[in-house]
Amino acid sequence: MRAFAMSLTRNSAAADDLVQDAVVKAWSNFDKFKTGTNLRAWLFTILRNTYYSLYRKRKREVEDPDGIMAGKLSEKPAHDGHLAMADFRAAFAKLSDEQREVLVLVGAEGFSYEDAAEMCGCAVGTIKSRTNRARKRLAELMELDDEEDFEITDAATLAVVTGKPAA
Repeated sequence: MRAFAMSLTRNSAAADDLVQDAVVKAWSNFDKFKTGTNLRAWLFTILRNTYYSLYRKRKREVEDPDGIMAGKLSEKPAHDGHLAMADFRAAFAKLSDEQREVLVLVGAEGFSYEDAAEMCGCAVGTIKSRTNRARKRLAELMELDDEEDFEITDAATLAVVTGKPAA
């Protein structure tokens, strides 16, 4: 069997592996062997079929021992972002006009509290308070914990929710 495996693989280590795989398959399927037939031919058929199955499988595979190719191909599913954005829009719509206004000015647009206060015609402390209450209410409506990451690709939305300036 090893000589036949060597003729197929042309590699002694691969031939040994192939023989081992074939013997394991034969042993686990020994109940399918028909008594009175040629055992040697049955084993060689299993070896041959195992080789060609592995050969077909390897043709479809790309060698990537370091995982570099696989790392480039992976991508976060787009639907997660769409679902999170839909949840955000629904929660944002439930906020009061004043809360939406300050979140857009301070969070999404990146204005300072002072600039936002001047635009809204109120004190800086009022803007800070509205922003804080609006962020808490938004997190409440979206059922977010303080430790929970909010994964959304839109920088402006992320700035509104987290209070970190948009990049």
